[in-house]
Amino acid sequence: MRKTILITGASSGLGEGMAREYAKRGHNLALCARRLENLEQLKLECESLHADCRVEIRALDVNDHDAVFSVFREFEATFTKLDRIIINAGMGKGASVGTGYFEANKQTAMTNFVAALAQCEAAMEIFRKQNDGHLVTISSISALRGFRRALTVYAATKAGLTSLTEGIRIDVMNTPINVTTVHPGFIRTDINAKVKNVPFIVDLETGCKALVSAIDKEKNNCYVPAWPWAWMQLVLRIAPLSWLKKMS
Repeated sequence: MRKTILITGASSGLGEGMAREYAKRGHNLALCARRLENLEQLKLECESLHADCRVEIRALDVNDHDAVFSVFREFEATFTKLDRIIINAGMGKGASVGTGYFEANKQTAMTNFVAALAQCEAAMEIFRKQNDGHLVTISSISALRGFRRALTVYAATKAGLTSLTEGIRIDVMNTPINVTTVHPGFIRTDINAKVKNVPFIVDLETGCKALVSAIDKEKNNCYVPAWPWAWMQLVLRIAPLSWLKKMS
């Protein structure tokens, strides 16, 4: 059992939902995000869900790369060992390229890829020293293809994250370190709360239960929830651009 789990971006959305699910199972949790007040409430809730659940929290903006290394090392020192680190922090700002929203697109690119790289670096330093651990990156089903409008840069960053994670996986093949890329389908969070017509969308609790179940299997890649995304990902890889346009 991966007893102690670090989750970034844990103050809302998938990070918050996964924290609750792991708390119910009695895991120790190292939770970090920008909004410390949200984490303080989540800590109390998680500790009430299971007697064996110990929760430590830290404020962290993942775009402060020095802070990423510091916070991860603080958690390592506090718990002695980190068994799994879930790189979850991300954002979905943006618009069609060339329409005047470069700053928003840049924020998404920096947060979803460059900051994710910093988190992977910090995590893998710890795991290499331990010679053990499970790195998990939260990518997206959108990583499979290009999409339009607000998804253009978002999908590109997730494709980059998927590729980065695979490279790390190859680098530590045949070692005690496992590496998983999770590709969630459409799960209702704050990022997509205002989007009405979303195919196959599930509520946050359902989605996070599926996420935790998939992560615990420690496969190289997983598509969540398995229905319908395990087979839809095959369709998306060959879908014509007209289909992708309708989906975004």
